[in-house]
Amino acid sequence: MAGAKLPELVILMILISSNVVQVISDVIPGLGVNWGTMASHPLMPDIVVNMLKDNGIKRVKLFDSDAWTVNALAGSGIEVMVGIPNNMLGRMASDLDHAKDWLKENVTKHLYDGGVDIRYVAVGNEPFLTSYNGSFTKTTLPALQNVQKAINDAGLGNKIKATVPLNADVYASGSDKPSDGDFRGDIKDLMIQLVKFLYQNKSPFVVNIYPFISLYQNPDFPVDFAFFDGGHKSVQDNNVSYSNVFDANYDTLVWTLKKAGLSDMKILVGEVGWPTDGNINGNPKTAQRFYDGLLKKLANNKGTPLRPGKLDVYLFGLLDEDQKSIAPGDFERHWGIFRYDGQPKFPMDLSGKGNDKMLIAAKGVAYMGKQWCVVKHDIKDLDGLAADIDYACSLSDCTSLQYGSSCNKLDRIGNYSYAFNMYFQMNDQDVEACDFKGNAEIVTYNVSRGSCLFPVQIVSSAQRVEFVYGVGRRRSILAGFVLLVIMFM
Repeated sequence: MAGAKLPELVILMILISSNVVQVISDVIPGLGVNWGTMASHPLMPDIVVNMLKDNGIKRVKLFDSDAWTVNALAGSGIEVMVGIPNNMLGRMASDLDHAKDWLKENVTKHLYDGGVDIRYVAVGNEPFLTSYNGSFTKTTLPALQNVQKAINDAGLGNKIKATVPLNADVYASGSDKPSDGDFRGDIKDLMIQLVKFLYQNKSPFVVNIYPFISLYQNPDFPVDFAFFDGGHKSVQDNNVSYSNVFDANYDTLVWTLKKAGLSDMKILVGEVGWPTDGNINGNPKTAQRFYDGLLKKLANNKGTPLRPGKLDVYLFGLLDEDQKSIAPGDFERHWGIFRYDGQPKFPMDLSGKGNDKMLIAAKGVAYMGKQWCVVKHDIKDLDGLAADIDYACSLSDCTSLQYGSSCNKLDRIGNYSYAFNMYFQMNDQDVEACDFKGNAEIVTYNVSRGSCLFPVQIVSSAQRVEFVYGVGRRRSILAGFVLLVIMFM
């Protein structure tokens, strides 16, 4: 390189630039990701934004409007959907001024030259889930109306639309055929009002479709019907054939909207994905199979039988989140196409061409010391540790130990050590978090086994500030060196 002539260098730089542009331009148009932050140690927002850009992802859906996160997206060229959490719906519904104040603080202040490209405001998230027992049925529509009016009054109505991401359980088909689809009986009138308001304001219907959940909830569900590679006998609905549950679910919504008089309403798939752990059907192999089929379908612009053509889809999700509720299932903490630290989990091709390779990992991730907490080798009474294991798992994340999960085949000592280490890492490698009545010890060799990862925690946002400025430095940082790993492709 040192001896290369200037013209050769120029040509080389042009070729490199062309390759970069090619990678970015290959990402399927209309493809986005959900960026959730329910993690004990979230990655720095700027690291995540750079990871999105490195992988050519141009759309992102957030679940709130955290200023640090939204600011990090400024100048990125990424289209953004910000969110209003369900616990704020009552306030948004109660007074238009509250909606206007929220818009000013969370949207309009980011709309400057070179700022954030905000396109949607998600008012709530799946507020009509049956598990909520109607908690948000009275506030969701008024909140949506006030937020959209606030947007319109601010002169932003042509660019930014308010919508409500809804779970696919807001509609159903009594016969399992899409043509029999309709809104759920207990909310039918409300849903018709809501979709008509969306339609009048040229806002899309945002629906979350989860083939994995169909498989998880029904032991008799045909496994292959959850995927896109045609391994299951097609389902016939009059003269229409369905080879996968995604198409059938989507077209059930199309029929439902048609019956409401809105046959041409725009639909966005707000969430669709496959977990990689926490369930026997959730692993990197099945996730790769699912995404390969989905991405090829999107790239071919096949659409669905009733809506052929381009589909707008947000994958769920971007990163694993170890603080998510596991009430629906242990898999809830493992939806990410990237691990907690921004490492890709399995090969995939966001262009949908089937040229699978590992996505570009997050760069500039700081890890805590290379140390793990394990059961002492000379412990004889393992039965006496049962209460400690329960305690450790209740305050950390042991979902990878469950049946069919990545660490399910560990022996008893391995299970206990995994639980101790998760608690230790969750508590920032504090030496007191690896005691357990003297039954645990810190080791400096990697204790991961096969596909079972014993993680080393990352230095998260607040901790990095402490470390850089030397304020409130934790014993865990004193106990081991912080390893700064800059990863290049």
